[in-house]
This record gives sequence, structure tokens and C-alpha cells, in this order.
Amino acid sequence: MLQVQRGKQKRAWLLCLLLGAGWEEGCGASSQFQEKPNSTQILTIVGTNDLHGHIEVLPAFAGYVRILRRIREADGGGLLLLDAGDMFQGTLASNLSEGAVVVAAYEKLGYDAVAIGNHEFDFGPLGPLSSPRSEHDDPWGALRARVREAPFPFLSSNLLERQSKRIANFGTPERPSLPHIIIERSGIRIGIVGASTRETLRTTLAANVKGLELIPPEEAIPKEAIELRNNGAHVVVALVHAGGKCERFEDPRDASACDPSEEIMHIAQALPSGLVDVIVGGHTHQAMAHLISGIAIIESYAYGQAFGRIDLVLNRQSKRIIEKRLYPPTAICRGDDCTTIRYEGHPIEADPEVQAHVEEAQARVKALMERPIGPVLVAPFWRRRDAECPLGNLFVDLMREAHPQADVAIYNGGGLRADLPKGPLSYGALFEAIPFDNRFAHLRLRARDLAQILAENAQTSRSHLSISGIRARFFCEGPHLRVQLKREDGSPIRDDEELNVVTSDFLATGGDGIFAQVRKQALAFELEEDPPIREAFVQVLSRKTELNPSSYQDPSRPRIELPGPPPIRCAGGQ
Repeated sequence: MLQVQRGKQKRAWLLCLLLGAGWEEGCGASSQFQEKPNSTQILTIVGTNDLHGHIEVLPAFAGYVRILRRIREADGGGLLLLDAGDMFQGTLASNLSEGAVVVAAYEKLGYDAVAIGNHEFDFGPLGPLSSPRSEHDDPWGALRARVREAPFPFLSSNLLERQSKRIANFGTPERPSLPHIIIERSGIRIGIVGASTRETLRTTLAANVKGLELIPPEEAIPKEAIELRNNGAHVVVALVHAGGKCERFEDPRDASACDPSEEIMHIAQALPSGLVDVIVGGHTHQAMAHLISGIAIIESYAYGQAFGRIDLVLNRQSKRIIEKRLYPPTAICRGDDCTTIRYEGHPIEADPEVQAHVEEAQARVKALMERPIGPVLVAPFWRRRDAECPLGNLFVDLMREAHPQADVAIYNGGGLRADLPKGPLSYGALFEAIPFDNRFAHLRLRARDLAQILAENAQTSRSHLSISGIRARFFCEGPHLRVQLKREDGSPIRDDEELNVVTSDFLATGGDGIFAQVRKQALAFELEEDPPIREAFVQVLSRKTELNPSSYQDPSRPRIELPGPPPIRCAGGQ
């Protein structure tokens, strides 16, 4: 049990004056106020994030939600079910319906609101195109269809239309996406504001977010939250597709367990004291259940691994929050029989309606998922986002095999989404490892410009670049990071040599900021239309019989040799 802390007082009284008498009564109120028996009620907030299409976990998750709803109904409280974004992209069942199966499942679960994450833009126009090819193609077409059919609102307050400077509407005039909403539960008015990570525009295919600009969440959220308070919200929840990373959950007040550099930490610390009560976060695929600057924050890994929970204890009459109880992320039961698992004293029973929906969706893609591609993997090809790994090296080698004219192939660590398991390789396993429908891009670069790309990435990014066709050795020369490029046979590459580089359209058009500056120096630039990179991999892999991860990564001879863990900082450098 965790008592509410007053948090920082900076701007708090000015905020009270702005909000007016309706909320002023609660400003600065002591969290130690003693309530009479039966004078309180509980609002339970359940948060999920970064499902990425893994609907197989939802029937069991519905069992947990049902238990909590019954408990709150019995004690006169309420339950709020929220998702912090990146719901759709990642599995065949979800991707082939462009997220429609997730929306239908969320409707059956009774979600109250969802945030728009960066991967909600991945499907581009409604239909087979993954990005617009003409001015008539709507880059938000697939997302717009999901907003239109969902009975719950999609929330976004900090993505603006660049020309009008208005909050973008990713739905329709009749069924728009919204910056915020007020929901009532058992007499409690809850204001919910949505926001997206600062990284949205650079972690999304550029063509699908063209015409958008982003204001930082910590600037957009207060404006919407003040409006919610003035409209009578007793509780304000920020549903933010941005996250943190904490290692321990024994003491929610122990911020030393959390990485202070993560975005959600900055957001919480920047918000005016007392304005926002709860943040449900996501994006980083990590976990939080902590009180930061007086705000209760939850995040629950990814892929349906867990859910987050906060119980707000309120005075039944005034609706003032008198206590915040944070729970560590709860692992969601996986397997055929979850009834041996008990939650709040009750067995977990999968929801039959959600189960039937999930089984129907999975049955439609079963044959495609199980289709063998060709090779047998003698051991798992594991992935790492922040370092060299067998999966990343396999992918870039396959890119060069698909395009033999390329001297170099480059792929980003954030594009590696799942390990490849040991055994015969199936289409479904490959799809989950590379679910994006990115196409190939070709650039002709001078070696010095390619070296600049690699150096900037090593200095600023935690998303490792996998490379094929060359070796790169980094070393510090005073405050400067230098890069020496060699071919795989060890022969040096001159700075003025021209190299044919194959990469993804995501990276080539500005994704992760990798090619943003150097592309201007490209001697040639071309985007392919088809096939998607994944389908080209299938063609190459079909000609192989066996794959061994040890053939794709030699620890004694790394493809990128760094003087230390990234981001690299040379002595005296900035």
C-alpha cells in the first residue's frame, strides 16, 4: 500500500487558480486524511501496452479483467481498461486484417480508450499498399478504418497537422480520434488524455506520417488536463505511448530502480504538480509500477506478457484521491489451462467469446503460418536491439543475396522483432521476426559518408545497425570517433570509394534518423515497390537446407568493432 505523496509544489498553486474553485479544494490536500469506514470507493485502472497483434493472450487476460470487474461491482467501485498503443503490428492474424481482429477483441474485452502509438501508422492506406503511391492514397487509411469501427476512442493530443497546426484527426468527421475524453464510473468522473512518444515521426515510415508534426507530450498533456479538470474530472489519466524502464518493483517510491533518462520520467517530472494522477505508458517494452513526482505510472512489457494495475482509493463524497496502490506487472497466464492460476483468490477462466474470436482469426492464417520455407535452423537465431546478433547478421546477408550488386547491406536493430526458433523454419516464425512490409531502398554513397552514418549511430543510438559486406572498426582519436572501413577480405576501403548500399525504405527515408543527413550526399537513390523485404528473404531462404547461427556471428571477429558499449563517448568529446 502506498500513500500519495504531495510531490513537487512548483506551479501547483498557480494551477489551482487556473482551474478554479471546483478543483481548488483538493490542491495541496494531505494524503493522510483519515476517512470514516465505508466512506471510500476504489477505482481500478488496468493498463496494457504494445500488444503488437498477439491476440492469443487475450482470452486469458479477459479472465483477469472479469475478476476485477466483479470485485469492483461488489464494493461499489469501478474499473477502467486502457491501452497505451502499438496494438496491431506484429503477427499474421493481426497484420492481414490491418488490426481489425485486435479492435474486435478489445471491444469484447470492454476497453474504455486506447492511445495511438507509432506503429499504428505502419499499415498506411487501407488495403494492400503499405504506404501511399499517389496523392489519392490516404496514408492513414488503415488507421482511420480502425478508429471508425471501434466503439472505444483513439486518443492523441500531440500530433498536429503541419499546415493547420490543429490536432490531427485520424478517424472520420462522424467518428474522430480525440485529444481527450471523460468517462464516468460509479460517480467518478475520469478524464483521459492521449499522447504519443517524441520518437513517433522518426520511428515510422516517413510516407505514412507526412504532413504531421509533433509537440512534446509534456507540453500537450497539461493543456488537455486543465480542460478536463475544469469540466469536472475528479481523476486525470494520461494514456501515453512513451515509457520507462525499472528493474525492481518492491517499493513503488524507489525511483532509483528506474532509468532516469527514459522519456516517461521526463514527462512526469515536467508536468505541473497535482494535475495528472496516473500515467499508463508503453513503447519501450519495459515495465514500471512506480510513483514519479506524485504520479502513479504503469507499463507492462510487451506482446501481452503482463498487465499493469493501479487502485485509486477515493473519498466517496468528495471524490478526492486519498491513496494510490501500485501493483507490480502481473504476468498473464499462457497455456491451455489457466484455472490452476488464481488471481485475487479466483481461478483464471478464459472468456469463451474472446476465445472463439481469437481461434477464428488464427484459423484463417494457420496454413500460411505453418508453411515451411526450406532450411532447418540447428539452433535459435536470437536478436538484440543494442548489439551485434545472429539474427541481424542473417538478415543483412540475405539482403545482399537478394541484391548481389550491393556492396553493403544495413538493417536496424529495432526492426528485429522476434527470435527465430530452432527447427524447420516456418513462414509464421519469419513473419514475426520481420513483420513490417518495408521495401528495399538503394543508395550509392561515398565510403566517408557511410562511415559518418555508422559513427553517428554509434554515438547517439541504442539501436544497433547490422551490416554485411564490410567491417567497421571504431577508435577514439582524442575527442573524435574515427571509423576504419574494410571489405570482408580485410582490404581497406578508401574514403572516396563509391559503394552500393541496400537498406530498407524505412531507414532510407529518415527512419531512426540514420540516413537523414547523409542522404543529401547520395550519388544515387532509388526505392523499390515490390516485393517486401520479407518476401525476398523467403525466396533466398527456400534455396537453403540448413542454417547455423555460429556461421553468422563470430565473437572473435565482430562486424562492427567498438571501443566500448554504445553510445560511444570519446574522452573530451561532447
